[in-house]
Amino acid sequence: MSGEAGGGELRGIGARLRAAREKRALTLLQAAERLHLDARVVQALEAEDFTALGAEVYVRGHLRRYAEAVGESPTQLLELYGASSRAVRPDLTRIPRREPEQRGSRLLLPALLAVVGFAVAGLLWWLLTLPGEKAHPLPADRLPAADATHAAEAAAPSADAGAAPATAESAAPPTSLRTPLPTGSASARLDLAFSAPSWVEVSDVEGRHLLHGLIEAGGTRTLAGSAPLLVVLGNAPAVTLRFNGAPVTPGTLVRRDGSAHLLIDAAGRVSAAAPRLAHGD
Repeated sequence: MSGEAGGGELRGIGARLRAAREKRALTLLQAAERLHLDARVVQALEAEDFTALGAEVYVRGHLRRYAEAVGESPTQLLELYGASSRAVRPDLTRIPRREPEQRGSRLLLPALLAVVGFAVAGLLWWLLTLPGEKAHPLPADRLPAADATHAAEAAAPSADAGAAPATAESAAPPTSLRTPLPTGSASARLDLAFSAPSWVEVSDVEGRHLLHGLIEAGGTRTLAGSAPLLVVLGNAPAVTLRFNGAPVTPGTLVRRDGSAHLLIDAAGRVSAAAPRLAHGD
């Protein structure tokens, strides 16, 4: 993996990043602290050990951020990475496949037929032995107590013909009891628009990852989840946020390197979320 450096010398991606870091008089730990990365990630970038960084999208995101931090050209380094042999995905079609065992296939069909036969026999037995249900009137001694009381009152003559009629409150039937519905987390919609490439990670209160990865310039995303939402942006100035249709502005929550860790509650209020290491954030 090589690229063209100053003076016509061909050097690799790791060598260019290390030279740019040393030119700025930064140690490996200082560069990692500035990028909010683990020192092992920075060391893997300079050693060109890209397999230790995970998927290709993570490698490209780390390369871009490191190049911008030390004054290198992100475009040139990403082109070198894309043209390298390490970025070529393996040909999965050449993986040897184990031939299925013929003995197992011969035994599978009789076993399947036996299971189907037992199921059909059980169903027929159940249908033939199921007794028919007939409606029978309830005997008088098994009537509900409330119905028997009303029947006795209707049959008995009134003891006092001049008595005042029952009030509306006593004649009204009791109101039905309603069980309150459980209160859940508020559902929210988050719209994101990207004017420049940015790493983004969005999770809802239930821990579901709604969005995770590097989004290129011009991209838009619409997410739905349960508030509050945890939003991590690698290039916050390049991302426009709208929560339930209302604009969301990180303001002073954006760090010096352009990243932001935000917590948006159900009312659309924004606060700083606790920083955490998640694929370089």
